[in-house]
Amino acid sequence: MLIIGLTGSIGMGKTVAAQRFRERGVPVFDADRAVHELYEGPAVAAVEAAFPGSTADGKVDRAKLSAALLAQPQKFAVLEAIVHPLVRHAERAFVRAQSAKGARLVVLEVPLLLETGGDKIVDVIIVVSAPADVQSARVLARPGMTTAKLERLLRRQLPDEKKRAKADFVVDTSGAVAACNAQVDAIIAHIEQRPGHAFEKHWA
Repeated sequence: MLIIGLTGSIGMGKTVAAQRFRERGVPVFDADRAVHELYEGPAVAAVEAAFPGSTADGKVDRAKLSAALLAQPQKFAVLEAIVHPLVRHAERAFVRAQSAKGARLVVLEVPLLLETGGDKIVDVIIVVSAPADVQSARVLARPGMTTAKLERLLRRQLPDEKKRAKADFVVDTSGAVAACNAQVDAIIAHIEQRPGHAFEKHWA
């Protein structure tokens, strides 16, 4: 089984690329979705303990948590120490389940793949990328997003040029969805018969 790490900075088009993999029948693990699920159950008590008042009705209130982190940005490390091990556990369960089903390719869609060392436990790294002005326009169009929030998020992420330098493949998402899909299709054709080694080394 070949394990693919799909990553890219905020607003770069990971969701579009991941959807194309799904359309092609490739299983995709969505780390952001996993975090949302953790915020509705397994991580709630630990987050509340670390950030009092950041939960409500048995769930993490993302707006309150964001405000707490804005006031104390040094506590990002505390949140990551809670969330990252839980996400990695979910990833492992996903990868093992797909291996048991006989999947040839699997994708781990992880925004902070390179920042958290995830690049060392996959076979292939794909980075989605777009010009900075396109990225900014996409992100600032999101509800509640501000230039200050975007700058804070970008400071926590490896710069796009450094991500691209670490990539085996770069998908340019600045154009139409069809153009992105064509690039993903070409990558699949190139790697679908490639042997994978990461599973036996890191996931089995």
